[in-house]
Amino acid sequence: MEAKLGSYQAAVDEALRKLKQDSIVSRIWAGDHTVWRPDPAEISNRLGWLRIADEMAGHTGRDGQIDRLQALAADVKADGFTDVLLLGMGGSSLAPEVFAKTFSADVDGLNLQVLDSTDADAVQDRANSIDLRCTLFIVSTKSGGTVETFSFFKYFYNRVAALVGVAKAGSQFVAITDPGSGLQKVAERYHFRDVFLNNPNIGGRYSALSFFGLVPAALVGVDVAKLVTRAQQAVANAQSSGNDNTSAHLGTIMGVLAKAGRDKVTITASPAIESFGDWVEQLIAESTGKEGKGVLPVVGEPLADLESYGVDRLFVHLRLAGDVTYDAEFEALAAAGQPAVTFQLADKYDLGAHFFLWEMATAVTGHIIDIQPFDQPNVEAAKVLARKMVTEYMEKGRLPTVESEPVTAVALQKFLAQAQPGDYISLQAYVHPTAEADEALLALRIHLRDTYKLATTVGYGPRFLHSTGQLHKGDSGNGLFIQFTSDPYVDADIPDEAGQSGSAMSFGVLKIAQALGDGHALVEAGRRFIRFHLGTDVAGGLRSLLS
Repeated sequence: MEAKLGSYQAAVDEALRKLKQDSIVSRIWAGDHTVWRPDPAEISNRLGWLRIADEMAGHTGRDGQIDRLQALAADVKADGFTDVLLLGMGGSSLAPEVFAKTFSADVDGLNLQVLDSTDADAVQDRANSIDLRCTLFIVSTKSGGTVETFSFFKYFYNRVAALVGVAKAGSQFVAITDPGSGLQKVAERYHFRDVFLNNPNIGGRYSALSFFGLVPAALVGVDVAKLVTRAQQAVANAQSSGNDNTSAHLGTIMGVLAKAGRDKVTITASPAIESFGDWVEQLIAESTGKEGKGVLPVVGEPLADLESYGVDRLFVHLRLAGDVTYDAEFEALAAAGQPAVTFQLADKYDLGAHFFLWEMATAVTGHIIDIQPFDQPNVEAAKVLARKMVTEYMEKGRLPTVESEPVTAVALQKFLAQAQPGDYISLQAYVHPTAEADEALLALRIHLRDTYKLATTVGYGPRFLHSTGQLHKGDSGNGLFIQFTSDPYVDADIPDEAGQSGSAMSFGVLKIAQALGDGHALVEAGRRFIRFHLGTDVAGGLRSLLS
């Protein structure tokens, strides 16, 4: 790691000295909850990530799990499976997505896709893009009761059962969950092929090196032993109480600069590993955005000319050996006095080290800015309001009216007239995630950043509710939230029960209920919020806002 911090270097050095004086690193490893709070609730039982790499490798006195993972991958390939579809949200889906996008072209494994959208067109696109007879489904949820994940399971179980019969359908499903969860019971009832019971003392966003990340990784064809070995190297480094502790150093930098007003950690990565930013986004946002504070991760925002940035950013670059894509831009940022941190990765497997490095760094940042990094107190707000919408739909047969503004540049400009220096703009797209939508959202994002000189984020709903949604309601309130909703071309029913044909609700209804619930939660939290309903022409509507 190379850090060019300019005028912030002295403050970081002092914070590192204080970290050592207070024995923070050794206290974290000892499981001392007072590093963050006097109350051990949701801390003492959330530190399993510290030793999960050693557990998976069999270096903690427990049986290692790598052989089991490799055996699963070999068995499903031998049985003729060609594809894997992971059904999950947030911590259950983001690390698997990194493995699929980063390693698939280099290894001989199954083709893995992730479904984390309740958009009806997205669900059906996934179903139509694979041979369901040759697909293994991973149902992944820590709690064992995530509404999106169970909706996906019921839909795909019925599709598979219709093709291969009920007697064989269960053999195409694998569960990853905590012991005793509702999903474990469902897996037993429907005779799943396998069930992986995770260490329950790990929160979802800290679970990349547990079963939640490594089962999909093994199926993709990743050398999980090599990946875990790299993670163990980061673990060893993170136990140091000296200045060579990279994760503690990074966490201190993020915390100190956030307290100084540079609370937008803008992450770029070499193209081959750029999906890692989506995983880091959830880790930082959900861990630090609470109690009126927050470190905003900015990922997927292209680097710009210097005049597009204010004085609220910390830039971090993950540079894969031999890649020069962003070298010139990053050097210019540092030369202009923007604080910049660069990591050199020898190859893609160094991501194993970075999963752990960023987890520990985020825990240290929590200590520095004085928040509890393992709970998510504001996540439930949107869920409660979404459930209220669903209840109203069940009782009345319709959802509340989707109130929205005219899809015009004038309406958008009027809303953004509230913007102040240090704010950020969040684009929240409850729409079908397509390449065309990606392109239109990126164009709008770049225009808004360059026009208002503010950090921008983009998230597809409801995916981001399990990622940045906590920060949106829990931070200091300096976000401007622009929600986009859409109608499906063809809706899809959610079965009331797997194996049965009855359906009281569709994916189209669920997605709009989640969007309405999230909007209400933002307004109730005092956030600045606007909604544009785009109908079925998502890209056209987004482009019209730029006209």
